[in-house]
Amino acid sequence: MAEALRLMHVHAHPDDESSKGAASTARYVAEGVEVLVVTCTGGERGSILNPKMDRPDVLANISEIRRQEMAAARDILGVRQEWLGFVDSGFPEGDPPPPLPEGCFALMPVEQAAEPLVEIMRRFKPHVVTTYDERGGYPHPDHVMCHRISVAAFEAAGDPERYPEAGPAWQPAKLYYHHTFHRRRMVALHEEMIRRGLESPYVERLADWKPDPEWDDRITTKVECAEYFPVRDRALLAHATQIDPDGPWFAVPLEVHQAAWPTEDYELVRSLVDHKPQEDDLFDGLRATVGDWTGMRGAS
Repeated sequence: MAEALRLMHVHAHPDDESSKGAASTARYVAEGVEVLVVTCTGGERGSILNPKMDRPDVLANISEIRRQEMAAARDILGVRQEWLGFVDSGFPEGDPPPPLPEGCFALMPVEQAAEPLVEIMRRFKPHVVTTYDERGGYPHPDHVMCHRISVAAFEAAGDPERYPEAGPAWQPAKLYYHHTFHRRRMVALHEEMIRRGLESPYVERLADWKPDPEWDDRITTKVECAEYFPVRDRALLAHATQIDPDGPWFAVPLEVHQAAWPTEDYELVRSLVDHKPQEDDLFDGLRATVGDWTGMRGAS
């Protein structure tokens, strides 16, 4: 029996797994790939972004409710999920912004915070790992910290001299960054809305968003997954405290998304296998040889 491909997504908060890469996740699950979502924090300091859920009883039980939402989204996507157990840092607002709360995820030493992720990598043995870029996708301190520990864990997991108590070494083959909210995608959605005679919700945002071709050119991998956009949307809606079904997440109809931008996009930043310069598959270079991948540093 052929060895299953394994994919690990590392995310900062519950709901991130549904807003970034969820359709490609659903596609890979349907293909028989084993997918594990690792969630760094419980989202305890997150705002309630759905007016229908902005109630005292929800706020008083936000930690448990967000865990329940994560469980529902996990089941919709068909993935396994584990918590790292760190405390949400919140998003500091103000000029200057206030200091981060003591003991939060973003203030932890990277070397210490990466250790439980190394343990999970060595136990799950992913062939591919995804996380956020160095900007965090957006500048939430937990997203930036998620990037830092994911990169650190990817580099340490295959080194038997690092974190010896975290289990036998395993080196993932490829590391990707999500590129979800990039300008080219938004322009394509905007133009398709206009072409159909619909009102685009992106007019003001695009007017203020300066083109950054160098950033957009970092995308190396475009995974076709439009048929799984409905699964993505159901997973998003499971996070009822975070997603308003009448809000901006659903301002563009599903069929516009599918026609204008049918992929989810990634940047390959580390690979220990040969691959195409422009990919359409996170497992490019691995599918034919996955049984030969030993997970040892320097393996090929």
